[in-house]
Amino acid sequence: MTDRLVVRDEDLPDYDLARTRTLPRLWQYVIVVATLVSVFLALNQIFSWRFFAGITLLDTQYLYAITGLMFAMVFIVFPSHARQRRDFVPWFDAALFVLALGVGSYFFANAELILDQAWEYAAPEHGKWVSLVMWALVLEAGRRTGGWPIFFIVLIISLYPTYAHLMPSVISGVNQDLLNTAAFHMFSAESLLGIPMRAFASLVFGFLIFGVALQYTGAGQFFINIAFSLLGTVRGGPAKVAIFSSGLFGSMSGGPVTNVLTTGTLTIPAMQKIGFSPRYAAGVEACASTGGVLMPPIMGATAFVMANFLQISYVEVALAAVVPSLLYYFGLFVQIDAYSARQGLKGMRKEELPGVWQVLKGGWYYVFVFGLLIYMLIHLQQEARAPFYATLLLLVINQLNPEHRLTWAKLAKFVFATGFLLAELAGTLAAIGLIVGALVVTGMVGTITNDLVFLAGNNTLVLLIMGAITCFILGMGMTVTAAYIFLAIILAPALIKVGLDPLAVHMFLLYWGMLSFITPPVALAAFAGASIAKTDPMATGFEAMRLGTIIYFIPFFFVFNPALLLIGDVGEILIVCSSAVVGVVLLSAALQGYMIGVGSILGTPLGWLSRVLLAAGGLVFAVPGGDFTGFSHLQLTLIAAALAVPGIVLALMQRVRAPSVRAAPG
Repeated sequence: MTDRLVVRDEDLPDYDLARTRTLPRLWQYVIVVATLVSVFLALNQIFSWRFFAGITLLDTQYLYAITGLMFAMVFIVFPSHARQRRDFVPWFDAALFVLALGVGSYFFANAELILDQAWEYAAPEHGKWVSLVMWALVLEAGRRTGGWPIFFIVLIISLYPTYAHLMPSVISGVNQDLLNTAAFHMFSAESLLGIPMRAFASLVFGFLIFGVALQYTGAGQFFINIAFSLLGTVRGGPAKVAIFSSGLFGSMSGGPVTNVLTTGTLTIPAMQKIGFSPRYAAGVEACASTGGVLMPPIMGATAFVMANFLQISYVEVALAAVVPSLLYYFGLFVQIDAYSARQGLKGMRKEELPGVWQVLKGGWYYVFVFGLLIYMLIHLQQEARAPFYATLLLLVINQLNPEHRLTWAKLAKFVFATGFLLAELAGTLAAIGLIVGALVVTGMVGTITNDLVFLAGNNTLVLLIMGAITCFILGMGMTVTAAYIFLAIILAPALIKVGLDPLAVHMFLLYWGMLSFITPPVALAAFAGASIAKTDPMATGFEAMRLGTIIYFIPFFFVFNPALLLIGDVGEILIVCSSAVVGVVLLSAALQGYMIGVGSILGTPLGWLSRVLLAAGGLVFAVPGGDFTGFSHLQLTLIAAALAVPGIVLALMQRVRAPSVRAAPG
């Protein structure tokens, strides 16, 4: 196998150097200590070690301690603005570091009084002023980790209680002065310490550490090499490798852009080498990496927040995501196969690739570790503890492998990456929590639900379209997790109120929140892929959008009928999933102009009519029957067949009429 198709340990990415500092040695020690203390606090709380004075910390004490440490790290790790020098920590960031630790210590020390005396409604004067300082720190931490959109959205909405009485009657609420609002934000269980931070500190924490451990023990190399060994020689092999490796890697990293920049540096050049256009290669990687956010078993932070919102286990969320994510990747696979067949693209030579047994021999323990994780999640239902056990096992076994053994330098890199990732996510989630608190304290949550239902005329489809558009717009300026949390509060209750399944609604919001990564004008994952392929970013975005077409429809399908989320009778689930597979095949054939068993569908009037009919038939096949659509499964199947069969016949006719015409590229 050629060197450029191998991920080596020295190729391990540092954390996002474009956004973080290269710290002086003293501050490196500080970050290491802060990270290790945070991990210890999490272990003490999650495993009930009772290390402190023979008791387990109160939940609020633990949350305040973690929040203070995370904020302190944010001000050291993330510079205040893009043009600031990255090789030193200015005095004002050092001051913010000390202030964050001091304020966090104040809340930690007074946690019992806060709880016993209900400080969210009756805080002492000094508590209100300290809360105001913490509010400012939360906003600044959110700005540094989530960007200006997070800052302005959180600022405006978190201040809402102070001007709620001045708003039009439809969106007016109970008002409070600034200091009382600050006290509610910092002391209540609905704002700073609400669902986002609780999910982070209790569930997300361990999985983030596990994900970083996988990256720094050679799992990225293993996933990519096993994908190349299995699929590299087949038609369009490197593109199919991208699907397989990016799906696995994305599941553990949870970040589309990070995924592209890690796996794409190998898969995109390999795709171009066998004849894929730069635009198409970058689009494939962007779609494959984005889909990893939806792929169990890890998915991303959003899945854990969703489980907290719905008060269900994370396993239920992960199981619900299985079929939609597999349909998405199946659609990508079929399209790539069709494109490769139409363009005559072969796979790579066998001598360029590693043997499958060779790869498994060097990384078998990753499979074993994943098996332990899944066993503990599903059978033992130890969601909070499972990733810590899996991480420990991984690190122990890894030290027996001389190729990936953690040296002191790599261990430091691992600790830094863990601390940076924890701080980044905590800064964003804490800020988003203030949105929840503002809506709760003003009584707006229920009011907004009723208003949205009224505006939509009680029409479920209109509400869903409103939700899809809002998710997409928010996704352009916010992280997937932030956009999801905002809409889970604002929109989800309205959709549930009109009779939709709660899990299907929340999954719908998650899917549409991440679509901005492959949809222009933002399309961050596509732009990252374009930078590797050295092609036009916007054109790559549109190519990714076409390749990922099926994902724009899947959320509507499982909201119409939750059987696609494995909810319901086995017979219903089998019928809905089978028809969805047929629909994906037909839609993919229409999009790529090639159908298995038929061949290329030429760019003639007859060919275009065939593709339109196949697309329409595929969509109808994929739409599940049920009360929402008003059609039974049999009726929809007959309608779909009435559209698709003529499309197939026309494709065969144009093939017979013009056997010598070469398919147009693209």
